[in-house]
Amino acid sequence: MNTTPLLACEGLEAGYGASQVLFGIDFHIMPGEVVTLLGRNGMGKSTTIKTIIGALKPSRGEVRIAGESVRAKSPDAIARMGVAIVPEGRHCFPNLTVREHLLAFAAQRHATREAWNMERIYAVFPRLKERQHHMGNQLSGGEQQMLAIGRALSTNPRLLILDEATEGLAPVIREEIWRCLATLKAAGQTILVVDKYVHRLVGLADRHVILERGNAVWQGSSAELDADRRLWQMHLGV
Repeated sequence: MNTTPLLACEGLEAGYGASQVLFGIDFHIMPGEVVTLLGRNGMGKSTTIKTIIGALKPSRGEVRIAGESVRAKSPDAIARMGVAIVPEGRHCFPNLTVREHLLAFAAQRHATREAWNMERIYAVFPRLKERQHHMGNQLSGGEQQMLAIGRALSTNPRLLILDEATEGLAPVIREEIWRCLATLKAAGQTILVVDKYVHRLVGLADRHVILERGNAVWQGSSAELDADRRLWQMHLGV
């Protein structure tokens, strides 16, 4: 049995210039787990993700992927290690079709089980198949989010990161995204997700990390988080 975390953040400190944002973040994700980063706006969630993917270098501490430090690696090298992000704002290319998005990013480097090929992605998101010849700028916000997830899956990542997974989406589209994430979890995909809908995340994720002013102030299982609604009020404003 593999006891090495797929992702480990160890004493992570980071910030912007003289402004420190993270103060010794510690958490890990085991292969096949779904873990959330929770917290109010401005508490360090996006900075943590930027540090994991190499867009921001830590001032202290380490990010490790499958035991290997990524401190000296570029964002591109970290992506090649099997880390894929669905960014806040989706960032679909307006001049590429749905199909071209999925072809352009396709890779099999880390496909250790059934690969995420185009047909399998279309099976999870039938709407993308219906829209496969539409340009990125011809899609609705929900369709763009589906495409951003599909694009990330096409790289066959070891770790899939979703930043603000359902931000700005209509309720019916949010439900489609939750269904997708449940499907990915059942398929064994390791996921780190940031989102504010705690009541849905406790039914999806294995564990949760709550950030407060750049510190990991609580970590625990979905059952533990669900049982203590004071945490929701204290740290999440729910």
